Amino acid sequence: MSLFERWLTLWVALCILAGLVLGNLAPALFGVLAGLEYASVNLVVAVLIWAMVYPMMIAIDFGSLKDVGRRPKGLIITLVINWLIKPFTMAALGVLFFNHLFAGLIDPTKAPEYIAGLILLGAAPCTAMVFVWSQLTKGDPNYTLVQVSVNDLVMVVGFAPIVAFLLGVTDISVPWETLILSVVLYIVIPLIAGALTRRALIARGQSVEAFTARIKPASVLGLLLTVILLFGFQGQIIIAQPLLIALIAVPIIIQSYGIFALGYAWAYAWRLPHKVAAPCALIGTSNFFELAVAVAIGLFGLNSGAALATVVGVLVEVPVMLSLVAFANRTRERFPT
Repeated sequence: MSLFERWLTLWVALCILAGLVLGNLAPALFGVLAGLEYASVNLVVAVLIWAMVYPMMIAIDFGSLKDVGRRPKGLIITLVINWLIKPFTMAALGVLFFNHLFAGLIDPTKAPEYIAGLILLGAAPCTAMVFVWSQLTKGDPNYTLVQVSVNDLVMVVGFAPIVAFLLGVTDISVPWETLILSVVLYIVIPLIAGALTRRALIARGQSVEAFTARIKPASVLGLLLTVILLFGFQGQIIIAQPLLIALIAVPIIIQSYGIFALGYAWAYAWRLPHKVAAPCALIGTSNFFELAVAVAIGLFGLNSGAALATVVGVLVEVPVMLSLVAFANRTRERFPT
């Protein structure tokens, strides 16, 4: 790893601080950037995520995708954790903290909304950023693509029923524009671009690995700029309500580390190679925040506790996921190659 990558956590911390400062010094600028969105997908953040995802897409060998079906254990872990465990543990943690442990610290009328926001996060597994986490742990790009694709297919039919069951709401309107646009922006377009780039490199006799190594700094820069934007968008809210933000973050952090531990331990018990085990655990930990935020706003309103909870999930995700990436990389030798 380069010196820059070795100190990535420090750069992220500095970017968080920069985002908070800039968000409070130049709220109008961040307001304009936040307004550049369609179907609850911020287009500026989408471009940055695209830059992060693109290098990994180049590494995908379509000829090897057929071999993924011979290794179903990673897919089984991903599907069980994402759809049979994660939404329900998130709901349980929300009830525990906001109906009991934090009851004296919050407005009791807002507690159901905070719980609802956490449920929406738990029921929306990641689509885009998992490619970044997989790349940082040297995950198998072919297997990661299949995991994300299968996950998205299940999300189309499983998200609304699970949310409806946990929230006790029968009329869940899934924002299909958000779901479809995110898949197209974060998977389809970079996948096509990556495939065309890979074909061109091979045709010219150039090394795919060398090319991706050269553009990797742009991927890391995209991550850092994303952090600045996300914290800049919510800078004023964080400064104005630090205790509330911290309270909402507690169950999200516990859920993230708990879900990762379960997935990683399960993969270890099944003796999966690290390049499958790490992305397998990370995909269950990360969240599809665009979908969660869109549904929260649609159901409860822009200024609701549910919308705030989903936004806190966005803010917590990058630092937490980077810590898990670091842990996965440190424990690589304990898994089969």
